[in-house]
Amino acid sequence: MTKILSNKNNLQVIYEDNHIIIVNKRAGDIVQGDKTGDKPLSDVVKSYIKDKYNKPGNVYLGVVHRLDRPTTGVVMFAKTSKALPRLNKLFSEKEAKKTYWAIVKNLPPKTKDTLVHWLKKNPKNNKSTAYIKEISEGKKAVLHYTHIKSLDNYHLLEVELETGRHHQIRSQLASIGCPIKGDLKYGFDRSNPDASIHLHARELKFIHPVSNETIHVIAPLPTDAVWEACDD
Repeated sequence: MTKILSNKNNLQVIYEDNHIIIVNKRAGDIVQGDKTGDKPLSDVVKSYIKDKYNKPGNVYLGVVHRLDRPTTGVVMFAKTSKALPRLNKLFSEKEAKKTYWAIVKNLPPKTKDTLVHWLKKNPKNNKSTAYIKEISEGKKAVLHYTHIKSLDNYHLLEVELETGRHHQIRSQLASIGCPIKGDLKYGFDRSNPDASIHLHARELKFIHPVSNETIHVIAPLPTDAVWEACDD
């Protein structure tokens, strides 16, 4: 299990060096500023760096990738302008391996499978629809899932993405009758009390863009009875 380096001011840091900082995002946090005007996670991380190192002036921080607001787990930022383009390249060339955990109500049709769909985003309701066949303006989406564990009322799936599409895991799992717990937008029957969904960016593994070392982090699960049952 990854050691938590800092857990102050609602920011859980799970990895940090001169070039990179990785945090365990809480449900409800937005990674980057948007039209809501809510304080983004990027600003929280900047404040953490400024305070920790007594940095004068503005703090540099590059956003490498994002997670949906109700999703939890691994989010990485670049602390230097040297690291950012290299990290962007890692993600664009799919050399960073991300693993997600999803809790669903229904058992999927297969224990292990690859899902291929074409996703079309509707900006009006901020929702993507998954189609089995190629459609106009649809973007190909590929994921691999494995059934890891069954709980009393739910099932834990491990998911690896080949592509990074809008709401990809949420829409693709919903399309096979497995909406994620709490995800009203994609067909789950009720929301979670904290407006989260049970989708967690669990692991991230990549080659450090400066040191060339292999970095492997695991984000601790949220404090929640269902998630805790998965960690037994």
